[in-house]
Amino acid sequence: MIDPHCHSSSILVSVPARQAFELMADGVKQGQWAWGSWQRHEVKPGLFVGTSVFDGKQTFVRLNVDPERLQVDYDVGREADKMQFRNMSRVIPGGVLRHGKDTCVVTLLTWRLASQDDNAWQQISTVHEAEMYLIRGLLER
Repeated sequence: MIDPHCHSSSILVSVPARQAFELMADGVKQGQWAWGSWQRHEVKPGLFVGTSVFDGKQTFVRLNVDPERLQVDYDVGREADKMQFRNMSRVIPGGVLRHGKDTCVVTLLTWRLASQDDNAWQQISTVHEAEMYLIRGLLER
C-alpha cells in the first residue's frame, strides 16, 4: 500500500549514528541539503530561514531536538509566526538493524497536509528521496 498520509525516505550511511544526528539537528547545516530551505541562516536563537530552490521564497524552520532518541521534529512555514509541524528525522544506529556499529540509517518523514494537491505531495516526496543522497554525501565526505 502506498501511504497517502506520510512519506518516508531512508538511507544507510557509513558514519556513527551520533555524527549523522548532529547534521540532522543543526539548523544551519541542514541548509546544505534541504532544498525547500536552502542556504539557511539563523535569524534568532532556534529560528532559521532559507530559500526554496523551487520558488525562491523564504521558508522558516524551527527544530525540536531529542538527542536521546536521535530524533528531530521540524516546524516549517513561509512566515515565522505561522510555522507548524511538518517533518521528522530519526537516526537509527547501525547495530540496532544488524549493520556495522559505525553505520546508521537516516530516515526523513513528512506528513501530507489536507491542503496539498497530488502534485505538491509528489514533489515533496520525491525531493526527500533525493535529499537522502545529499545527506549521505555530506556525512561520508
